[in-house]
Amino acid sequence: MRFNATALPGVIEILADPAFDDRGAFLRSWSRAGFAAAGIDFEPSEVSLSENPRRHTLRGLHFQAPPAAECKLVRCLRGAVHDVALDLREDSPTFRRSVAILLSAERRNAVFIPRGCAHGFLTLTDDAVLEYMIDVPHAPALAGGVRWDDPAFAIAWPAAPAVISQRDLAWPDHG
Repeated sequence: MRFNATALPGVIEILADPAFDDRGAFLRSWSRAGFAAAGIDFEPSEVSLSENPRRHTLRGLHFQAPPAAECKLVRCLRGAVHDVALDLREDSPTFRRSVAILLSAERRNAVFIPRGCAHGFLTLTDDAVLEYMIDVPHAPALAGGVRWDDPAFAIAWPAAPAVISQRDLAWPDHG
């Protein structure tokens, strides 16, 4: 695994180094020792899948508030997505800035999102499937979000969403 820093502190793109032979490919998607060697303290407690049948489905931007703030490792297992992390850490030099990464099954990459960042994605293909490895149990009462088009954050999306939940449309502005 290779760990590439992004413009947001703690948001890291992880690139796999698959081994190929006539059977196909094998790659390690997470390793406690590998993450620790890269300075990332992360041990998953839950793994979830997000199945998205339609292109331009938008999910997010979501986070969990303390004391259940979460770190997550997100990987696209099928298709491709425009994945966004938004820094909501008030003491961060990149507060209110975002970074986007193309996650795809073809690229075999992932993104690590630390506590204090919101996360969302827009599917770029039909039938996109994402895997989330999360370090703390889901706490519905502490779930929060930021609207995808909040002018306070000026996130550049490659397309408008064709599918989005009412909850994600209803997050208030932060401007």
